[in-house]
Amino acid sequence: MKRLITAVALGFLLAYNVFADEHWAFARVTVYWPGEGSGTSAAWNGARLSDDHCAVNPKKIPYGSRVGFGDGECVAVDTGPDLVKRKAARSLGQTSAERNAIVVDHYFETKEKALGWARAHPEFMIVQIHTPERN
Repeated sequence: MKRLITAVALGFLLAYNVFADEHWAFARVTVYWPGEGSGTSAAWNGARLSDDHCAVNPKKIPYGSRVGFGDGECVAVDTGPDLVKRKAARSLGQTSAERNAIVVDHYFETKEKALGWARAHPEFMIVQIHTPERN
C-alpha cells in the first residue's frame, strides 16, 4: 500500500508540474566519465563536458535545463540511447515507480570523482529541474 501511495503521489507531482519552469521528478541517477563509453564532448552539439554537466532524454528534460540533486546541480547538455530508453531505471528498478523513473547521467572529469559521488548518493532520488525560459 505504501508503494502505491508513493507511486500515485509521484504521478500527481509530475503531472502537476509538466508545464512549469521548475519541477521535481523521480530519477535514476548514474555517472559517467571520459573513457567510459564517452568522449570529452557532448554528442549533440560538441560542447566540452565538465563536472557540472549531465546527459538526459531531451524530450523529458530540455537541453540547458539545470538538474538539482540537493547538494549541487548539473546542466543538461548531452544524451544517449540508454537514457532515452531508461535502461538503468528499467533494469535496476524494484518498484513500478523506480522502473518508470527518468534517467540522468551525471558527468565527471575523472572516474574517481564519479564513483565517489555515486557511493555518496542513492541510485534513485527526487531531482529538481529548472527548464530554461522559453521566449
